Amino acid sequence: MTMSRAIAAMLVTAALAGCAQTEAQQRTSTGALLGAGAGALAGQAIGGNTKSTVIGAASGALLGAVVGNATTPQPRGEQLCRYQDRYGRIYTAPCDDRYYNGNY
Repeated sequence: MTMSRAIAAMLVTAALAGCAQTEAQQRTSTGALLGAGAGALAGQAIGGNTKSTVIGAASGALLGAVVGNATTPQPRGEQLCRYQDRYGRIYTAPCDDRYYNGNY
């Protein structure tokens, strides 16, 4: 019974991964899916019982989602930098070329 629930959860996650709108969402959900699979395999190999498999799948999904989100390349137009005008007001705006060239 537990194995069928795990398979159903993996299929639902795979289906939801296709519903992602942005590249970051797609990479995060794909990372979570792959991490859950790898974590479940590792948990089963290490513990040999259902509890360790579930713990491995959960921790693998979390780690996979974090890595998938962190490795998403940032398009140049979406970076925002903080600036301060001559009156001391701080505002955010798209970064200028000095940011991308490392001249800050």
